[in-house]
Amino acid sequence: MESILQCVLHVSVTILLLLGHMITALEVPLDPKLLEGLPQPPTITHQSPKDYIVDPRESIVVHCEAKGKPHPSFSWTRNGTHFDIDKDPKVTMKPGAGTLVIDISGEKPEAYEGVYQCTARNEHGAAVSNNIVVRQSRSPLWAKERIEPIVVQEGVSLVLQCRPPAGLPPPIIFWMDNNFLRLIQNSRVSQALNGDLYFSNVRTEDTRSDYICYARFPHTQTIQQKQPITVRVLNVDAINETMAAFLNDTDFFSDSPSGERRPTFLVPSGASSSAMVLRGDVLQLECIAEGLPTPEISWRKDSGDLPMNRTTLHNFQKTLMISDVTEADAGDYRCMASNSQGAVYHIITVTVKAAPYWISTPKNLILAPKETGVLSCLPSGNPKPIISWSMNGIPIENSPRDPSRKVEEDSIIFSDVQPGSSAVYQCNTSNEFGYLLANAFVNVLAEPPRVLTRPNEVYQVIANGPALLDCATFGSPIPKITWFKEGQNSVLDGDDYEQHNNGSLEIHTAQKADSGKYTCVAINSLGKKENHVYLEVKEPTRILKQPEYKVVQRKGNVLFECKVKHDPSLIPTMTWLKNDGELPDDERFVVDMDSLTIYNVTEGDEGTYTCIMNTTLDQDSASARLTLVEATPTPAIIYDQPDPPTDLEMTELRARSVQLTWVPGSDNNSPIQRFIIQYEDVLHQQGVWHNLTEVPGTKTTAHLALSPYVLYAFRVLAVNEVGFSQPSYPSARYQTEPAAPEENPSEVDAAGNEHDNLVISWKALTSLQSSGPGLQYKVSWRQTDGDRDWESVTVANVSKYVVLGTPTYVPFEVKVQAVNDYGSAPEPTAVRGFSGEDLPMAPPEAVQVLVENSTLAEVQWDPINPQMVRGWLMGYKVYYWKEDPQIEEQKVLTFGRNKTQGKLPGLQPYSQYTFNVRAFNEKGEGPSSPNQQFNTPEGVPGPPASLRITNPSLDSLTVEWGPPVELNGQLTGYTLRYQPINSTNELGPLEEVTLPANTTSCTLHSLKYSTRYKFYLNANTVKGAGPAVTEETVIIMDEDLMHHPAVDVGKVHLSSPGFGNVSSSVGEDGAVLSWEYWGQDKNLFVEYTVDNSKEEWTKESVNGSQTYLLKGLKAGTSYKVRVVAKDHTGVTVHSSQELSITVPVIPSQQVDIATQGWFIGLMCAIALLILVLLIACFIKRNKGGKYPVKEKEDAHADPEIQPMKDDDGTFGEYSDTEDHKPLKGSRTPSNGTVKKDDSDDSLVDYGEGGEGQFNEDGSFIGQYSGKKERDTAEGNESSEAPSPVNAMNSFV
Repeated sequence: MESILQCVLHVSVTILLLLGHMITALEVPLDPKLLEGLPQPPTITHQSPKDYIVDPRESIVVHCEAKGKPHPSFSWTRNGTHFDIDKDPKVTMKPGAGTLVIDISGEKPEAYEGVYQCTARNEHGAAVSNNIVVRQSRSPLWAKERIEPIVVQEGVSLVLQCRPPAGLPPPIIFWMDNNFLRLIQNSRVSQALNGDLYFSNVRTEDTRSDYICYARFPHTQTIQQKQPITVRVLNVDAINETMAAFLNDTDFFSDSPSGERRPTFLVPSGASSSAMVLRGDVLQLECIAEGLPTPEISWRKDSGDLPMNRTTLHNFQKTLMISDVTEADAGDYRCMASNSQGAVYHIITVTVKAAPYWISTPKNLILAPKETGVLSCLPSGNPKPIISWSMNGIPIENSPRDPSRKVEEDSIIFSDVQPGSSAVYQCNTSNEFGYLLANAFVNVLAEPPRVLTRPNEVYQVIANGPALLDCATFGSPIPKITWFKEGQNSVLDGDDYEQHNNGSLEIHTAQKADSGKYTCVAINSLGKKENHVYLEVKEPTRILKQPEYKVVQRKGNVLFECKVKHDPSLIPTMTWLKNDGELPDDERFVVDMDSLTIYNVTEGDEGTYTCIMNTTLDQDSASARLTLVEATPTPAIIYDQPDPPTDLEMTELRARSVQLTWVPGSDNNSPIQRFIIQYEDVLHQQGVWHNLTEVPGTKTTAHLALSPYVLYAFRVLAVNEVGFSQPSYPSARYQTEPAAPEENPSEVDAAGNEHDNLVISWKALTSLQSSGPGLQYKVSWRQTDGDRDWESVTVANVSKYVVLGTPTYVPFEVKVQAVNDYGSAPEPTAVRGFSGEDLPMAPPEAVQVLVENSTLAEVQWDPINPQMVRGWLMGYKVYYWKEDPQIEEQKVLTFGRNKTQGKLPGLQPYSQYTFNVRAFNEKGEGPSSPNQQFNTPEGVPGPPASLRITNPSLDSLTVEWGPPVELNGQLTGYTLRYQPINSTNELGPLEEVTLPANTTSCTLHSLKYSTRYKFYLNANTVKGAGPAVTEETVIIMDEDLMHHPAVDVGKVHLSSPGFGNVSSSVGEDGAVLSWEYWGQDKNLFVEYTVDNSKEEWTKESVNGSQTYLLKGLKAGTSYKVRVVAKDHTGVTVHSSQELSITVPVIPSQQVDIATQGWFIGLMCAIALLILVLLIACFIKRNKGGKYPVKEKEDAHADPEIQPMKDDDGTFGEYSDTEDHKPLKGSRTPSNGTVKKDDSDDSLVDYGEGGEGQFNEDGSFIGQYSGKKERDTAEGNESSEAPSPVNAMNSFV
């Protein structure tokens, strides 16, 4: 062992000396004990920011801290000159650091403003800080100013300027009122980035006298306030009405500024602007628009999408912010402001510049003597930054010359460095937007190897898992690491071991045999160091007997067993869970070493119980469910899946077979139907189990056929009607001997993908099929035409092979045979295929065309010579196109490989076509045949391009049209037909006019006025008439309708002739409109809006009828109403004249009981009763007696009751014209109540009060429409029906 170590040491030292110039820089580990003994140049560890704003009320603290060995000393410069802190008693430096503390009490802070830079120095070099600009924060007061009140017209835009004083840092702006409440902002009123308050349009509610702009200075936490601004918003309509009498009805203010208007931009101005932003900053773009209604703002980028994760919209969509800007964010940004009156956009061109930033910062170098290293400084920026180098804070051009140092633009190359040449180098890179400064030291060290891993470290792992052994080292030059195992003289390497760059050794699959002592050896040119560690491979923890599914009766006991096998050197811990949570804190739950017992089971104990066995390295778990059942006289039979088989044993071990036996587990009341034997290929697919065979449930042995070169492990599963058992524990392993492959690859295929190759592919064998190590494939091929010899090649770890240099599309035979280190598989069967195709070499010949009619032609050709195809002929393509400079589109028709003719449908009549024919194979198309031309005969023309009716009069009109777009031949003329249509849409007699081909208009006379006509127009060729276009119109019935403009067909129709006889009537249910319509479009709508308002028209569909009831109109409101017809695109093509209707105020709907039959009958009955009473009274009076009513009246005299007239003996006056007054002479009972009769047909059910009644003496009390008491309380009301307004007030 010692001689091997010396040999390795000698070889390693030699290699290090020869290749030292190739060694990369060394990193110093962060081990305090190691760092204590290593010299190190200074490194700045903490410094103040470049732009350092200080609070003038506190001491100024400028940080500068550094590390190094020995500890560095510190010095400062201010404004480029040495700053002697000893001469200023106000300035002190913290012990052990370079941090300055400046006491400014009693001093002006401005005296200490300036540019500071710290230098940390020791004997190995000097590091410098950034230039730290120290400035005091400022929060100046607002300049005094007098702000006049702002008077604006309602609807115009307004900007309230803030203009805060410049502070350091800039203040934060916000607007509040006198009560220190923030002003409400929205899409109409918002604050801009500069702090100004923008109104897109003002409203009367914007009038106030306390618009106050506040500026908060964050550094000093002070707030300054601007003088309040008063804004008065004048309502123009009110002013005009007031001033009209004095200004001869002339508007005092013009309506134009405050009316609805399209947006215009307040910020920014113009149609375009530009913005510049630095890379990494936040891009803020702002667009504020004015207009009425308030515009909505939207954003997009013209050259692409906005970055989704970095884009936010603020200030009610008016501010676009993109964070962490990159160069890709440059471009044109479009903000659009839109409202109902229109839209306007502004383009902001954004350019992205960049202050210097690091692509790669300089890294510290630790080099051994004679080594080579590179110090790189790779910045970027826009514009490109300039790089300057310094050494120990002095520009490198002013530093002592060093032959081992070569300065390039962005790097310093060190070669053959010498001891004592350690230094700190500064890379300063800058452009117009800023600078970066980086320190990086070059430390020349000569250190023998040191092992940082603790000696005699013990690593414990579980068998069949990975093991990682550490060997952390340090040395200069970098040591080479080598691993040895106790008892072995060779270096550990190979498939089972992997050594990482940091020196660690990994064992991919640790076994018991891997336990032991390991030695790592670190060697460089200055020495050798070794360290010993120990590996212990432990047996895995396994649950041998899992807890079983339990069914128990209430108040019963249950036992869950959990027997575990573990490594004896590990301390196990058993944990039980219920439903993945802790067990209840209940004395009924008793946990033993390998079991859980639950006594006196209750319903709450049902659930899933899990046992977990933990060790310090691994764990295993198993679960079972507890089900509670009610007690029954006869216990139910529980059927469950079988228990797993046990005691697997292999016998009759042979080269290619083995016999496996086992002991069945419990069938759990369901007979075992079969056993499934599975195997694991530990050598090739560890952890993956495959089904090998099945045997009946009555057998407990199986004879297993095995494959060569497999490390087998077996397990058995039992199956019954309930399901599968858990797998048995694996058997012992058994490895079969390697052998030659028994089968060849399948799915062999041969086909070229280029014109000069042949691709042979196959499905690779699995590791089980390989039968031995060194699996390869012998690929053989030969051409089948002629007596050719086989060519072959042997390949491995691939599933295809490409044969190059083959002829184009010739047949081949190929074979793929499996080969390993122990021989070859049986001879495979040859498979036929073809080499790659190429494009066809020639076009079809004897191409001709036969024109069958004006829209169909047939192209014929001879088949292409098979030798010219150079592949598998797939068919023919006919390319054809119309010789028209406006139509350049080619059409292609594809025909099968056996076709020699094809038809070209859909041709344009009276046209010239060009065509050619091409053959194609799987590679593509061959050359085309020579272009040929043919002409199609004439056909019928297309419809005229347009048809319109112009110059309508009482009995004539003019028909105008445009020639057909598709003439399809020589026009011979036009046929115009027309006929009247009556009000029931019945067609009248058809008139026909033949017109020459060179005319495009015709005037018709002697037409019937106020009649709808339908017109048909056809164009003609010698082949006949083409399709007709139609139009309908009405011969107007009034001279004032003669001047409506003529309109193109299908676009705009005559507005007035479309509708006639439009009328309206207003009823209780709404407004009824009726009309007549003679147009073609059937999409009719009734539109209405409140008269003299700016509201949008409300639209309701009428579904083709000629009457419509408008409901939901407000009483007492005037409306404008019209009927319109729209086409399928929603464009209005006809519109009736506007009607003005007023909805009357309808009285409250009350039942007029005076007209009700039942009431008339009741009144007749009462009148008859009164007549009978009168007769009885006259009879009794004549007899000299008093009737009871008179007695009661005398006894209870009521001043409101008129006495009966003595002269005629009748009752007092009764006025039947006053429907809302009670009968005179009636009275109510003394208790004021009346029992309601059982009948529903009573006077209580009618009238307002519902309390009319008869008195006890039979006289009628009250009235049918109200109470006397209520009338008296409410005062003298009109006898008319109450108005709806009064009715609504009654509900308040």
